[in-house]
Amino acid sequence: MQSERPSYGEAVSSTDPADDPYAADPPATPEELDAVEAVISAWADAELAANPVVAAVDRGEPDERRWYVRVTGDEKDTFTIWLTLRQRSLHYETYVMPAPEENHALFYEHLLRRNISLIGAAFAIGEEDAVFLKGAIPFDRVDDTALDHVLGLLYVTTERCFRPALRIGFASRFNG
Repeated sequence: MQSERPSYGEAVSSTDPADDPYAADPPATPEELDAVEAVISAWADAELAANPVVAAVDRGEPDERRWYVRVTGDEKDTFTIWLTLRQRSLHYETYVMPAPEENHALFYEHLLRRNISLIGAAFAIGEEDAVFLKGAIPFDRVDDTALDHVLGLLYVTTERCFRPALRIGFASRFNG
């Protein structure tokens, strides 16, 4: 009998805490999570007030420790960075683009080659084979500097990779 396994896209985009890369680390106490939540909220408020690329910051449901940081770019007009605080780590991701319509091998090769130079995030295939940029850091490393790094990393990587990937995966829309 064959076991039922999630598809690759379901596995890499999972929100299941069991998929946490820091699962072997001890979980944070509720007090530690509250403190990290306060750091993230204060940082997000400060970014919204002072950073011209941050257009909005919203929170998830009341029982979630999740933030949605909407940013404006040049290559990609707007995109949202999701920050999700889990028991052991802060996960972050942004939707980059839908699955390519053509040139699949070249498209994925392009993104995999970009992954080589990334530290702290990687391109991944998510739901409906869409492309995401994802990463995580241990909860006890979350501070303003780490959050600035996450925002900068996802922003710069999306800005640098969006148009070239778009031109590969959707070439006929540009050449005709």
